[in-house]
Amino acid sequence: MANLRLQKVWPLVLALGLGAVGGWAFWTLTLPLPWMLGALFATMVAAVAGLPVRGPAQIRGAVVAVIGVLLGAGFTPALLAQAGAWGVSLLGLVLYLGLSLALLIPWFRRIGGFDGKTAYFAAMPGGLSEMIELAEGAGADVPRVILAQGLRIVTTIAVIAIWFRWIEGVQVGQTSGRAGFADLAAVDLAILAAAALVGSWIGMALKLPAPTLLGPMILSAALHLTEVTTSAPPSELVILAQIILGTVLGCRFVGIRARALLPAMALSLGATLIMLGLAFGFALALQSLTGQSADQLLLAYAPGGLTEMSLVALALHAEVAFVAAHHVVRILLVIVAAPLMFRLLR
Repeated sequence: MANLRLQKVWPLVLALGLGAVGGWAFWTLTLPLPWMLGALFATMVAAVAGLPVRGPAQIRGAVVAVIGVLLGAGFTPALLAQAGAWGVSLLGLVLYLGLSLALLIPWFRRIGGFDGKTAYFAAMPGGLSEMIELAEGAGADVPRVILAQGLRIVTTIAVIAIWFRWIEGVQVGQTSGRAGFADLAAVDLAILAAAALVGSWIGMALKLPAPTLLGPMILSAALHLTEVTTSAPPSELVILAQIILGTVLGCRFVGIRARALLPAMALSLGATLIMLGLAFGFALALQSLTGQSADQLLLAYAPGGLTEMSLVALALHAEVAFVAAHHVVRILLVIVAAPLMFRLLR
């Protein structure tokens, strides 16, 4: 019995240990987004090499709730006053998504050799779990969709972090909270914990996409907008959350070998560069109309995951509320439009 338990627990311990070491190594080397990208890289290499690693997917909801509370802390009364000016950039987001699909579906079909269904769901820049579910229902090649969507998120995070750190020379921080456990009052810790727990319940009850992220983020935003608290989750907890999140992402590549991964990475890099190029073009075109900087708009349009891109925005000291709002709208648009467009295209 003890051996059986050890066999079940060991892959989890190994994955988290590698994630922590990878995060520490990236932090020591002062690489961008060290705790999340370091954990992701270390566990992805281990997964592709065939090591027995397993991501702590069961606690991902709790981890994402911490990130949701952290993102909600970025919603301030001064920032909310600017929300009315976001309409132009949100309309531009709809056009951006349409152009991206028009380019990426042929890319996956002609360059990647995907069939039409698989190319459609591989190209759709929505949430990973939602796209997998829709692809499975439509009879697409699900493993190819998982690989394309997972690599899109990973590639986008890496390219964006590298671009801002080494091309633009922006200091990409560690996305930690503003204070540690020792610096926060007990009442603030209790309020933040309640925001995570109650917000997650609200998100699941309302059946929101990414409920354990959006629920806590919305509740945390309400608490910070009304100035019930001005504190963010402690830095130690945020670093731990990033290590776990990076480990979960890296372990998604379990069962994939280098022979299959390398061409898929090349295909995904091309698709990601197409989308980022479009995003950069829209950012340049819309900065004068929106009053937002091109960097801010690029982060809002970049086709990464909601949680991950919000963390990138936080690390770059961007307006997290603006960036997160655009990614929420993108995911909602894709979830609603993807099945409808698929029926029309068929």
